[in-house]
Amino acid sequence: MNILVEATRGDHRADGRFVLLVVDDDESVGAALVAELADHRVRGHHFPHAAEALLATGALQPDAAVVAAGLATMSSADLVRLLAGRAGIPTVVGVGDDDGGVAVAALKAGATAGVRRPYRAEEVLPILRAIRPDTSGALDPPIELGGLRVDPATFEVSLHGRSVALPLKEFKLLYFFMSHAERTVTREQLLTAVWGGVPDDTSNTLTVHIKRLRRRLALDGDQPPVIVTVRGLGYRFVPAVAPAARPTS
Repeated sequence: MNILVEATRGDHRADGRFVLLVVDDDESVGAALVAELADHRVRGHHFPHAAEALLATGALQPDAAVVAAGLATMSSADLVRLLAGRAGIPTVVGVGDDDGGVAVAALKAGATAGVRRPYRAEEVLPILRAIRPDTSGALDPPIELGGLRVDPATFEVSLHGRSVALPLKEFKLLYFFMSHAERTVTREQLLTAVWGGVPDDTSNTLTVHIKRLRRRLALDGDQPPVIVTVRGLGYRFVPAVAPAARPTS
């Protein structure tokens, strides 16, 4: 099994994408997870046969693997032992309704975590973020609203086609606001999302960062998005109205 050892060597791919190995006998279940995660810049590779997955591991150099608990082509515990124990690849076990005993064996064999099967991207992504924190931004898709575009993979921001340079904290604030556009978010939600939670926040750190963000987004000549203060509750992000097309003569 030297090919497994090679999977942990070499440089990561240049684009920084998370590479995931999905081993699941059910073609529809495995392929569905790969398709869902593609929207989050995860490069998934589905294999219905465990042997094929093992052979491909060296070339793919996956960051993690998802292995269905009830595999028919190999014991899930044995596969986890090879991937996690021999190759050092963090492995998550997919647990169906009747897979309790098999899942326990896979966890004892070295699986990092268990996740419900059929899979849901919103349940798998937090595990992948924990496995490779350096790719946490890359797992989130770009958002574009009213001429404002943010890309968490590259930390690029543009407003009506013009680049806007933002420090990291302000970028995180803006991305959170855009992810919750037109909804009121509390100070506590913002502090948790950007600063990891600040109990008994009595400083004006958040206020100062929001003030700076407002100023950076207020580009001359174009309508900027608006961060509205909702007194006693928090803030609400209102996207800019896209400029109306000028009539042609």
